[in-house]
Formats: sequence, C-alpha cells, structure tokens
Amino acid sequence: VFASEVAAFMIGKYAHVTTCQVKIITKPWERMKFDNRSHPHSFYREGKETRWTEAIITKVNPPSADQRKVTITSGFYDLEVLKTTNSAFTDFWRDELTTLPDMPDRLLSTKVLCQWKFIDTCLGKLQKLPFDAIFAGAKRNTLDAFANDPRAWVHASVQTTLYIMADRILNDFAAVDDVYYALPNIHYFPFDLSPFGLKNLKADAEVYMPIADPSGYITATVSRPNKGKF
Repeated sequence: VFASEVAAFMIGKYAHVTTCQVKIITKPWERMKFDNRSHPHSFYREGKETRWTEAIITKVNPPSADQRKVTITSGFYDLEVLKTTNSAFTDFWRDELTTLPDMPDRLLSTKVLCQWKFIDTCLGKLQKLPFDAIFAGAKRNTLDAFANDPRAWVHASVQTTLYIMADRILNDFAAVDDVYYALPNIHYFPFDLSPFGLKNLKADAEVYMPIADPSGYITATVSRPNKGKF
C-alpha cells in the first residue's frame, strides 16, 4: 500500500512523469523470547547468524607427537540484534574535537561476532565436550545479556554489554578459556521531519533512519587467569 501511495503521488504531482516504479525491501525483525514470552523492546533476525569452528593441534616438542597443544575455537557471526530503549552513552571523554552528544537513551543495534576458545593437551578430553550445548548457551547469554541483564541498563554502553556477555559465558562453561566479541555500532537516528511540519525528534521520535556513516567497532577478549596448562 505504501509503495503504491508513493507512486500515485509522484505521477499525480508531476505532469512530466509518466511512470513511477517504487520498490520496497522488507528486512523483518522478530521479538526476542524468554520463557516463551515476547520481549517488549528487544529484537533480532532469527537464523541469520553463521556458526563455525576451527581446530589447531601443535607439537610441543617436535618432531615428537607425544605432547600436543590442542586449541579449538568456535563461535558465530552476523547475529543482528536491536533494542529500542535501555541503552545509553554518556559521560565519555571529551576534548576540542568531540561532536557526539550525550545519549541517555537510544536505539542500540549491532551485528554480533562471538567466539570462544578451548585449550588443552588432551584431545580426547576436548572431543567429549558438549559443543552444541555450549553454542546454545553462548547464544542464549548473548541475547539475554543484551535484552535483560540489569547491569547493561545502568551502565548501558556497548563496551559494558560486551563484557557482561563474555563474563556470563565464562561463568556458565568452565571448559571455555576465553571469549572474544566484536560489536560494531549500527546507528539508527530520528529523521528530521520538521520541513514537512511534523515532529520527530527527541521525545517525539517515531521514525528512525539507519546511518551508513563510519561508527564505532568495539572488540574485546575476556580470559580466565592463566592456570599454567603449558
């Protein structure tokens, strides 16, 4: 209906326009669900992420293969998430080049890359790990921390949210040695409709536009203390 309204407006407004083609692409968001209840303000694109894993085995005393260091890294990427409130970025470092204003509340969106690492000398021990359960738990903790963890509401920067996600995975799965996240900012800003006599800024904002300008790319690795495995 919206596409046809725009096309009808264009050919009705301008006598020199004989044909107007309007194409709209929908990228649907699904509400996150916890305990079979839809979340009021957090969304994701289900089934868009890619799961992957990588194994590296290194001889400790070559050419002998008696001692080996086994590293298995697993994770997922392109898990796109968004929430419409309970995110802020304020009281950050400022200097004469700062142009970014404080944002006490905002839309927060990112495309999550998450990976976790297992390191041991015993391949058989690592092969017995519940990899599917750890993947499911890592994804669950990522979504739950993003949407529900109260620490991410009080200190709601992307950096704090990232740390909370990684900390929860390390607490839930003792076999995981470290967790890495990359969370690029995907900005949605209110579109200024004042030239058309409409209010859509600050408290009146309802229509948001994705911004393609350069933005923050936040990464971190959270590790356990060195246990002297090697």
